[in-house]
Amino acid sequence: MGLLQGKIALITGASSGIGRACAESFAREGAGLILAARRSDRIQRLCKSLGRHGTPCHGVALDVRDRRAVDEMIASLPRNWARIDLLINNAGLSRGLDPLHEGSPEDWEEMIDTNVKGLLYVSRAVIPGMVKRRRGHIVNLGSVAGHEVYPGGNVYCATKHAVDALTQGMLMDLVDTPVRVSTVDPGLVETEFSVVRFHGDRDRAKGPYQGIQPLTGKDIADAILFCVTRPAHVNVSQVRILPTAQASAAMVHRKG
Repeated sequence: MGLLQGKIALITGASSGIGRACAESFAREGAGLILAARRSDRIQRLCKSLGRHGTPCHGVALDVRDRRAVDEMIASLPRNWARIDLLINNAGLSRGLDPLHEGSPEDWEEMIDTNVKGLLYVSRAVIPGMVKRRRGHIVNLGSVAGHEVYPGGNVYCATKHAVDALTQGMLMDLVDTPVRVSTVDPGLVETEFSVVRFHGDRDRAKGPYQGIQPLTGKDIADAILFCVTRPAHVNVSQVRILPTAQASAAMVHRKG
């Protein structure tokens, strides 16, 4: 029997990267999965793939920036999917590395709406059910950028500082309940993150990972799985995880 047998997990941003790795990890441990992302085709393919291994999977197309869509999705879940035990607030992105005074307001709004407001909308829709059922665990995907600011990171770093503050607030607000809250804060993870940051420029996106062995989505999924499988009296409130060659957000030892 898997470590998550009988649990229902909602993973946002599940179509790629850390979200997809979490889906695969949780599936191996027996969880039922609600997989949400904007790219419906990818979500349906992932559900089909995991379903072949016997994993119950409910895929939904969702843009976490749309509060009404979030509320409607949660309210319309079939009864056997509605009792969410695990919420992985993974949906997030970065755009650009421009100085603040040269930045794109459209990029700023996309980051703030996804990384901060999207996390709020999904949490607001899901947590009341956890409190009512007196069980649940929220894992927010933060970043080392939530603890430090690096050159060009301005607004992205601000959004991840907000995730850190919101996680601390959740811990306080839920301290009189059995519901647990964690944040997992990675350093350099090689996913589609940099491709998105640089608006599809794949050559530029390779730069942050050159000369080091970065983390993978699976590495982060392993850390999240550790958090959500502790005994009920244990809450791993924060995990900061870096490649061995990274000491801080901006300090990386590169070979060659």
